[in-house]
Amino acid sequence: MKRETGRYKTFSRRSALLVGGQGLLLSALVSRLYYLQVIRSEEYRMLADENRISLRLLAPPRGLIVDRNGEVVAGNMQNYRVLLVPEQAKRTGEKLAVSADRTLQALAKLIPLDDFQRQRVLREVGRKREFVPITVAENLTWEDFSRINVHAPDLPGIVPDVGETRHYPLGSHLAHLVGYVAPVSESDPIDDPMLELPGFRIGRSGVERKSDLLLRGKAGSTHVEVNAHGRVIRELKRVAGHPGRKVAITIDAHLQEFATNRMGEESAGAAVIDVFTGDVLALVSTPSFDPTQFAFGLSREEWNTLVTHPRKPLLNKAVTGQYPPGSTFKMVVALAGLEGGIIHAGHRVFCPGHMTLGDRKFHCWKRGGHGELTLTEGIEQSCDVFFYDVARKVGIDRIAEMATRFGLGQTTDLGLGTERPGLIPTREWKLKRTGEAWQAGENLVAGIGQGFVLTTPLQLAAMTAMLANGGVRITPRLVLPADEPLAAPWDADTDPRSLKLSPGNLAAVREGMVRVVNSQRGTGYAARIRDKGFEMAGKSGTAQVRGISVAERDEGLPAIDTIPWEHRDHALFVGYAPIGSPRYACAVVIEHGGGGSSVAGPMVRDILLQAQKTESGRRRSRQFADAVPTPLVPR
Repeated sequence: MKRETGRYKTFSRRSALLVGGQGLLLSALVSRLYYLQVIRSEEYRMLADENRISLRLLAPPRGLIVDRNGEVVAGNMQNYRVLLVPEQAKRTGEKLAVSADRTLQALAKLIPLDDFQRQRVLREVGRKREFVPITVAENLTWEDFSRINVHAPDLPGIVPDVGETRHYPLGSHLAHLVGYVAPVSESDPIDDPMLELPGFRIGRSGVERKSDLLLRGKAGSTHVEVNAHGRVIRELKRVAGHPGRKVAITIDAHLQEFATNRMGEESAGAAVIDVFTGDVLALVSTPSFDPTQFAFGLSREEWNTLVTHPRKPLLNKAVTGQYPPGSTFKMVVALAGLEGGIIHAGHRVFCPGHMTLGDRKFHCWKRGGHGELTLTEGIEQSCDVFFYDVARKVGIDRIAEMATRFGLGQTTDLGLGTERPGLIPTREWKLKRTGEAWQAGENLVAGIGQGFVLTTPLQLAAMTAMLANGGVRITPRLVLPADEPLAAPWDADTDPRSLKLSPGNLAAVREGMVRVVNSQRGTGYAARIRDKGFEMAGKSGTAQVRGISVAERDEGLPAIDTIPWEHRDHALFVGYAPIGSPRYACAVVIEHGGGGSSVAGPMVRDILLQAQKTESGRRRSRQFADAVPTPLVPR
């Protein structure tokens, strides 16, 4: 009896556990059904039958580019555009390309749409997935955009859309520097889903290209309800993307604008550098172009006009143009002799107007000669014979070593992608390049910055900055770090970047540069700064682009305006200011401009004066508070 009672209790417990378990499972099932059919019923109802939820990426706003004072130099503006979604345009029984072309033909009756645009869209239809929207036309007027919206029901696959396009407030003034964006091309690797978004643009040149990944940002998303035909019914959810990062550059937009206007339509390049930090305050190449045209899309005619222009507006001459430095190279030659102990500051040379080497005469620019000159006087009056003598004694290899210490003949790693290194020749270089030995006469030609020697305007500005700051190597930079530290003071003797130049030798060379523009016998006296406290030091240069025959020299050189433009000499000038406490260095090269002192000198004068007065005005009005920090103490 007791055994049966025990069995009954055991059976009852098991039955209770089983019933309880079944009850829990039933409760969970009922709860789940309630959650799905009541709480989430609306969402799943939309997914049923002929409706579905479509997840689409949203392009984030591209990051801003600002100058050192926070002024926007590359921003975004509203863009009315029309897209084509191929799968929504497809008609039953037709190939996708045929249906898309039919839609495009109907659209062409509402807005201008030429065959080139249609063929581009059809190529993208064949290349991309069917559901990826394709940009058909952008930057539409409000009238065209409204017309498309009205006729949208008769245009299967056509989606009117409002996006953003790149805007450059300073236009051509910063085109080579900031660069431009352009649509993703067929040759670009699609390594990011955002690149398939309609109208998405990537940096193609300048800072836009250098900092493209930072400026892109992260895509957002939208959940839209579409019917069986793919037509959007309504938006259910939107997650905004993260805008690209703001990038601050070292350029002073107002100084850049002033320098560009001052150079006008000359075929020229210029650079302004902070002599202590290496910050590039202005980098100009003229003539220029409007980068907004690239953001909107260039026509074939516009592109052909740019690429066939004789003065090459697409070329950034400040970093890509390679020019003989002419007499602006003489400071390097002088320091090569001084630092090598081959000459001293009191070295004297008599200039009769030429130097004879073998059976050849090497002429000075001054037909009657300069007479006897010291080193500072040789720089002041830019005597070619003086530097023929120095270069003959020093030799090309020592000259090349000093030029390399000043950064000539090598890229500055500014990050623009198109920078060229120039050329500082050596004996070894010529032997490898031509198979011929270096000739003694080539020392003389290199001594006045001609022959094989080539530099860029940016390199000349950096060289001048190192002469001005006491001989400390600086590296030009264009993009400011996000967390710019304060610069620490440095000493030219102990700083690891020091060029290890003798202060006395450097002082002798700098004295010559001061006298170039502040002595009545100086070649740049007419280009001096007259404002007290803003005076500059400098050096003129004129680089020949063709040889002058003996007959031409005997008959007298023709007036510059009678010489074809492409045969005229290049005009160069380098300078720094103020003399007492240098802060800015500038270099200007004008292609086929003629005389350096008469053409390039006044430009350097005006740019350096503007740089100093702009800073003085900002200090007085205390506008530095909201600007990107600029170290005022040399580091």
